[in-house]
Amino acid sequence: MLAALTLHSQVRTGIEVLESRGFEGLEGKRVGLVTNPSGVDSHLRSTIDILNDAPQVNLKKLFAPEHGVRGDIYAGGRVEDGKDPVTGLPVFSVYGAHRKPTPEMLSGLDIVVYDIQDVGSRSYTFISTLGLVMRACSEQGIEVMVLDRPNPLGGNKVEGCIVEDGFHSFVSEFKIPYIYGLTVGELATLINEEGLNCGEKGDQKPLKCKLTVVPMEGWRRNMLYTDTGLPWVLPSPNIPYPQTAINYPSAGIAGEFQGYLNIGIGYTLPFEVFAAEWIDADRLKARLDSYNLPGIAFRTIHFKPFSGSSQGKLVHGVQYHYTDFDAACCTLTQFYVMQAVNELYPSKNPFKLSGGRNGMFDKVCGTDYVRMAFEKRLKVEDIKDYWSKDVEEFKKLSGKYFIYH
Repeated sequence: MLAALTLHSQVRTGIEVLESRGFEGLEGKRVGLVTNPSGVDSHLRSTIDILNDAPQVNLKKLFAPEHGVRGDIYAGGRVEDGKDPVTGLPVFSVYGAHRKPTPEMLSGLDIVVYDIQDVGSRSYTFISTLGLVMRACSEQGIEVMVLDRPNPLGGNKVEGCIVEDGFHSFVSEFKIPYIYGLTVGELATLINEEGLNCGEKGDQKPLKCKLTVVPMEGWRRNMLYTDTGLPWVLPSPNIPYPQTAINYPSAGIAGEFQGYLNIGIGYTLPFEVFAAEWIDADRLKARLDSYNLPGIAFRTIHFKPFSGSSQGKLVHGVQYHYTDFDAACCTLTQFYVMQAVNELYPSKNPFKLSGGRNGMFDKVCGTDYVRMAFEKRLKVEDIKDYWSKDVEEFKKLSGKYFIYH
């Protein structure tokens, strides 16, 4: 028998708590559901099927985020309207022609339920979908219910500056840090109460919806996902393991550059490595080791990606491991790697090799200050204070919305 299915979970997710309460809050209402394959209980039953099979729940519509409700659309692929092959329910895409549900999509609903496993980083699009759903529902007088799930990075780590005016996008929807240290239920409450739900461009008036969060039982802020005992179902193709969610904010920003560093996408270690054909792995490791970065260790690695621009080519670089996750600054890892690469290979400037991706880099960072300051010398000291300037203030703000301790 698979070990993952014999684990005794310490945590009950929102869908399990909702079911144990007899689906309180949904009875007598016409229900829509935003979910994907990560929306499951501890026995891997889909939230779609749980709600559809419950006699007291009238599930009417499904809403498909990036990758689709059943996960059959690959990264970045357009999601189309259709019909769920299992339940026969209509599926409306919120990652295609529309990212915000239209009034027609929401017509006939009393409440929309959201159940997707978050990854804890601002640039992952599922929380942006949540915000746009909340906004659309507030405009139509429709309730929103969030079924809470663990933040795989825990509830204590906060890193990065908040999104600045002019840099709101689908990968930086809200004025929050890059790593925000909240569960999706806590985040939804903060967005709703603090007026952060201002649309994709951040220039619309805040709208408040009628929001209910069904909390987890047994989750604590110091828990990483592996501490929960819950099975991990990948929320998207390049987040196959709980560890990948930790690695994502450590490498994903650097991954915005094309023709620069391979970060493991197209190989078995997504977001876990930094490599290129032209890198001397031993020299790069030695340079990174010389920085004495807290909580992180590097090893050399050589591999051939299965896909992408380096497909079939032998690349060389480093794999990193967090030896003390609390002490490490995850998001700065990629910037230190870029600094080391620049010191060894000054002709390989990522901003000049970006393939027109500098604008996307700014959107992911939530500001253009990081790029403008960093590209001058590629020294982390030039951005470190700015990157961390909003952390303490956000911790004070977000603490008001903690559900768990």
